[in-house]
Amino acid sequence: MPSPSGSHKKKFRVLLLHGNLNILIHEAKSLPNMDMFTKTMGEVFYREKNTSDPYVSIAITSAVIGRTYVIKNTENPVWNQRFNVHVAYNASEVHFLVKDNDRVGSQLIGVVSIPVEHIHNGSKVDGFFPLLNTNGRPFKNGASLGITIQYTPVEKASLYLNGVGAGPRYYGIPGTYFPLRKGGKVTLYQDAHVGDNHGLPDIELDGDMHYVHGTCWIDIFDAIKDAKHLVYITGWSIWHKVRLVRETEDSPSCTLGELLKNKSQEGVRVLLLVWDDPTSTSIMGYNVDGFMATHDEETRRFFKHSAVQVMLCLRVAGKKLSWAKKKEVGTIYTHHQKTVMVDADAGNGRRKIISFIGGLDLCNGRYDNPTHPIFKTLETLHSDDFHNPTFTGSVAGCPREPWHDLHSKIDGPAAYDLLKNFEERWLKASKAHGLKKLKASRDESLLNIESMPEFLTVNDEPCLSDQDPEGWHVQIFRSIDSNSVKGFPKDPKEAIAKNLVCGKNVLIDMSIHAAYVTAIRAAQHFIYIENQYFLGSSFNWSSYRDLGANNLIPMEIALKIANKIQSHDRFAVYIVIPMWPEGVPTGSATQRILFWQVYSYVQLYGLILLCYCYSNI
Repeated sequence: MPSPSGSHKKKFRVLLLHGNLNILIHEAKSLPNMDMFTKTMGEVFYREKNTSDPYVSIAITSAVIGRTYVIKNTENPVWNQRFNVHVAYNASEVHFLVKDNDRVGSQLIGVVSIPVEHIHNGSKVDGFFPLLNTNGRPFKNGASLGITIQYTPVEKASLYLNGVGAGPRYYGIPGTYFPLRKGGKVTLYQDAHVGDNHGLPDIELDGDMHYVHGTCWIDIFDAIKDAKHLVYITGWSIWHKVRLVRETEDSPSCTLGELLKNKSQEGVRVLLLVWDDPTSTSIMGYNVDGFMATHDEETRRFFKHSAVQVMLCLRVAGKKLSWAKKKEVGTIYTHHQKTVMVDADAGNGRRKIISFIGGLDLCNGRYDNPTHPIFKTLETLHSDDFHNPTFTGSVAGCPREPWHDLHSKIDGPAAYDLLKNFEERWLKASKAHGLKKLKASRDESLLNIESMPEFLTVNDEPCLSDQDPEGWHVQIFRSIDSNSVKGFPKDPKEAIAKNLVCGKNVLIDMSIHAAYVTAIRAAQHFIYIENQYFLGSSFNWSSYRDLGANNLIPMEIALKIANKIQSHDRFAVYIVIPMWPEGVPTGSATQRILFWQVYSYVQLYGLILLCYCYSNI
């Protein structure tokens, strides 16, 4: 095979890569010392090394699909790092960009490009390839990069053939941080409350049974009330004034804040991990509620002199990122996890962990039922819980904003994975500094349940057998990086073994994206998506391709439909989103989201229409 590095001299065919790329980056040889050529004052000021700190980025079109870890101070780095990457791109080449990591950014050393037509048939490309410099010429000292790359199309991957979770030998979504846990029990919820007269369709189940809707906030209230040892809560927003139980006879009048204070007085460890809105603060005794009105400072003050511990957690960028990037991350990005972990009765004097997870924050504006009243409950159910951020100025006479969302309760081994997620985040947010760091071997706020004999562990017998019709297999997914959790391995090789993705100076758990892609590819008859937003695959837009919204979801959906059209199989995709996301519809942030969503729709429909036209020729 001719050297792929010379591919800039020849036009290669653009082909669709839809499947998985298995890539192994071995090593680089004879890299130039880029620090000998640093020109900017920033590089001179920060220079702390004698030679390059190389790493490799893997790119297709405008999307970076993988990145090795940085190896410091070497011209002959050895990575031996493997990648198994989902791809859905129209491209002519796969690019391997070798870069030098600097304190003020990164500097391109050279590029190896592999033509897609060399791998499209599944052939393995393996060897050392000359590195081309920024002028498109090989380095005089023979700098090269050793790589192996092989492509497997979707139709040849057995994982996608029979649907998600099909068969007794199903082991879950591969390449994720948390494994599939068998033998659990799951309760699904629609909205915060579903009463007896909910008006929802009657859903028949096997065995002449009928689906019974859960009462989410009542179940959360009862779980907290019955806890004996711990109550851990995460949220984008947690409001101490919210009432969890309504629409029932003799509804308790206590608020969430009062309930948590009472539990802490009983000796229960109560920890709240809440996103810290950087626009909310207290200045000279004057309290600023914040742009997002999450009540974070108000809730912190309410619990200040109690045993309830509240950790306001900023979205923090890595220490080695630029000042501008740190400000961007801290201002624009948030923490969106919404979980509750409590201990519960496991029988025979034992305790276990149960967890709630989903889309409902325990805050104002979230309590609703399937009828979604907007006026008639303003003086009753929602008399102290009016919420409608779509209006500016006076809201007198305005309707409340209805809120529809899903939630779940997990009882079984996977509940302990949610507990671990909380512990990893809490340890990062409460990280000790200075003398405190020397004295603290572990955070004393977190209970060490492994040392408490009354607790079942994640490795104990699952609560239900595989033969039980109520038994669930559960796998936890998340989107988070090492700037927000403590416990990710510092050794990059160990991190890769835990299926963490290397970013520049950061490790990332991208399992939510992996789960989405796998589920879409494995779908046999339909896909239903309900979300506040729907945008992505900007690498395939007609313009703004460098926006960075590179998730594969819209592209994967379009390709799934195209495949079904070509095979003449009936298939349907339902995507339900609000007319506009929460916020003022004419506001700049909302308008930007709507603008990018239109590009996502146009791309999706355009590809489907093209496939439909070809199938009818």
